[in-house]
Amino acid sequence: MDEYDVIIIGAGSIGVPTALRSIQNGLKTLILEALPSVAQGDNKHAIGGIRATHSHRSKIWASQRSIEIFSSWKEKYGDEIDWEQGGYTFVASDEEENNFLMEMVKKQRRYGLAINHIDIQQIKKLIPGINENYVIGGTYSPEDGHASPLLALNAFYRKAVRLGAVFHFNEKVIDIITQNNEIIEVKSEKNSYKTDYVINAAGAFAKNIARMVGSDVPVIPESHEAGITEPIKQFFSTMVVDITPVKDPIFGDSQNSYFYQTKEGQIIFCITPDPPILGTDKRETSSFLPQVSKRLIRLLPRLNYVKIRRTWRGLYPMTPDGNPIIGEAGPNGYINAIGLCGQGFMLGPGLGELLADMISGKKLSIKSRTILEDFSLDRDFSQKEKLK
Repeated sequence: MDEYDVIIIGAGSIGVPTALRSIQNGLKTLILEALPSVAQGDNKHAIGGIRATHSHRSKIWASQRSIEIFSSWKEKYGDEIDWEQGGYTFVASDEEENNFLMEMVKKQRRYGLAINHIDIQQIKKLIPGINENYVIGGTYSPEDGHASPLLALNAFYRKAVRLGAVFHFNEKVIDIITQNNEIIEVKSEKNSYKTDYVINAAGAFAKNIARMVGSDVPVIPESHEAGITEPIKQFFSTMVVDITPVKDPIFGDSQNSYFYQTKEGQIIFCITPDPPILGTDKRETSSFLPQVSKRLIRLLPRLNYVKIRRTWRGLYPMTPDGNPIIGEAGPNGYINAIGLCGQGFMLGPGLGELLADMISGKKLSIKSRTILEDFSLDRDFSQKEKLK
């Protein structure tokens, strides 16, 4: 029976960067993935936003480390991952929302986030053509950005493989064996493997893996749709987040919408449906386009005549408070890297590095220990992330 120091279940947004850091730390690393190749779960459905603009301190810190990794990747390793530091612009349409964002700025700055409250004139410079009769103010965090999820994950994957990490695709995990409350073995449909550590990075299906060690985790998948337009001349690069809830009795309500323009000129867009659409259905709907189009055109009227190329639907593994579940839980050697709430791409590198360093016995910083405490399975889930 083959033996590994660590087995990671899931080759997605957090599993792959965790594997890379693990092999860099000298751990013999195996990644088991039920799908045919890397990033074929919900990573490929991500729209690519990478922000530290959260309300929770640990999400800010983890994302800041991720941004350091994304922003320096091409210079260090030569891979093009389409990183662009265009920042994030949250916009408000009434005084209540504007005051909320101003209060958030005070808190975010305390945790080291570079962010400012900005007025409509500053927003117009970032987003030419913004509807100034709708937007009254907002925030701008210049260090945030966006990258290609597929390019980035494949770059991490190739680097991990070159260093010796082993990836097994089309290999579904069916059981995790424990003895005396210790992880000893992982069984797949094809083989069995001895190991000291198992990291559950199974995304929307994390609950199934947790049950194999007798753990019940509050991770429920939600369906979210996104789309992309034809390429047009680039006129903005910031990610725009409209936090205004919208009531739409015909096509469905939404909590917010967000979009940005790629280097190639396409507009990539998404909404957060209200109420959430629970389950694992990835079929596209007929309601999404009219629902999101009305929001985008109201905010940025010049998008009215841009043609949409395609839409798709992916899964957000949600938790009750909108924050991940990270760290040791259950039998010794079992570790959660789950419940990323649709933010796995932006959180994955930072959190994966932390988990691999923890397994390797490295001394963790105060921030790292705080992140593990904040995102523990044993935490109080009533304190919700306000910018999830």
